[in-house]
Amino acid sequence: MKKILVGAVALVSLLLPLQASAEAEKPSAEALLLQMEQASQALSYEISYIRVKKNSIDTLRYRHALEDGQGYSHLLYLSGPPQEVIQRGNEVSYFEPGLDPFTVISGKMVAPVMPLMKVDIKDLAHYYDFISMGRAREAGVTCDVVRIAPKDGARYSYLVWVDQLSHLVMRADLLDRNGDLLEQFRAVSYAVNPKVAEMLSKLKAVKLPEVVKLPIQKKANLDWKVSWLPDGFQLISGDRHRLLMTERPVESRMYSDGLFSFSVYVSDIDSYAISGQLVRQGRRTLSNIVKDNKEITVVGDIPPSTARQIAESVTFDNTKGTQAKTGAGNQ
Repeated sequence: MKKILVGAVALVSLLLPLQASAEAEKPSAEALLLQMEQASQALSYEISYIRVKKNSIDTLRYRHALEDGQGYSHLLYLSGPPQEVIQRGNEVSYFEPGLDPFTVISGKMVAPVMPLMKVDIKDLAHYYDFISMGRAREAGVTCDVVRIAPKDGARYSYLVWVDQLSHLVMRADLLDRNGDLLEQFRAVSYAVNPKVAEMLSKLKAVKLPEVVKLPIQKKANLDWKVSWLPDGFQLISGDRHRLLMTERPVESRMYSDGLFSFSVYVSDIDSYAISGQLVRQGRRTLSNIVKDNKEITVVGDIPPSTARQIAESVTFDNTKGTQAKTGAGNQ
C-alpha cells in the first residue's frame, strides 16, 4: 500500500510541471483575439453560417481573400430573394431585391457578416475585458471560447468560439447584461483554401454598379451636444437632413466604439412627436424623450438603460457654433 501511495505522489509531482508548462504556453484571451483579427483579414477562406434572431434565421455564405495587397469579399444570402454584397478594395456594392444595385466607397460591409472580423482588438482592450472561457467544439472543430465583456456594463457583450487551427470565428453569441441571448452566428462549414482567392480574383474584371456620389455637405455646427457617453464611443458623423416620408427636418449624430454603434436624432416638436418610447427588438434599441421643446431619439445597438441615459444627457446651446469653437462638438 505504501509503495502505491509513493508511486501516486511521484506521478502527480511529474505531471504538475507539465500542466504548468501547458498553461504557460496557452495564449491569453487577448492574444487569441489578435490571432483572430489577423486571420480574418489575411486568409483566403469561405464560411457558411446561420444568423439566428428572435423571429428569423438567415443562411449565408461569406468568402474572403487578400490578393496583391487588396481585399476581396463576397457575401451571399443562401435563402429567400437573391441578395449579395461584394467588396473590392474600398468599394462595396449592394444587390438587394426591389432596389437598383449601387456601390459606395467604404472599407466595411454593412451586412450580417460574422462579428469581430474587422475590429481593432488593441483599441477595444481599453473598454472591454477579454476572458478565457475554456474550450469547446463548434462546426466540427476544437475552439477557444472567449468572452468580450464591457468594463462599464453600459453595453452588450460577445461570447466567441475561435478555431484553434485557422483562428477564424466559428460562433458568436451576442448577450445582454443579464447574459440572455440576443443574436447568434454559427458556422455550419468552412474552408481555408487558396482556391477561394482564385475565385474572388475574378472580381477584378467584373463591372460593378457605379459609385453613388453623394452631394458634399458642409460640416453642421449643431446647437446641442451629448453630455454623457460610455467610455470609448467617438463621434463618427453629424448632419442635418429631412426624413423621407414626412419631410420633417432632423439633426443627427452617429457614435461608435468600434464594436457597437448608435445614433442620436433631434427635431422640433410637431404633430409627429412621440415621447416616452423605450423599445428593444433584438440587438436594436429605440429610446425617445421630449426635452426643451425638442424630440430626442436614440437608436442603436446598446441596452435600453444606456440609450435612455444618453437621451437624457442631451443639452442645448442657443448660440450656434459655440461648440465648434470650444471643441464640444466632439462630444
